[in-house]
Amino acid sequence: HLEPSMGAEDFSFMLQKKAGAYLRIGQDARGGAFLHNAGYDFNDEILPLGAALHAGLIEQGMPLAGTRSTPAEPAAIAAK
Repeated sequence: HLEPSMGAEDFSFMLQKKAGAYLRIGQDARGGAFLHNAGYDFNDEILPLGAALHAGLIEQGMPLAGTRSTPAEPAAIAAK
């Protein structure tokens, strides 16, 4: 668990104009280093969950015409 942080990202300036969210998918210091560090090793195993999360966000915001979108748990989507 990481505490909310604006870090050094410019994304916060975008949020002043439009609502949004910044997700730190796969970012963890258990490997000994955070992002932007030469020792950082991205957790490739998180990619299916991250893809499912983004797909779910899109489905909720842009459902197909004539359908009703019901949010699904990202873990359930990734397991398919």
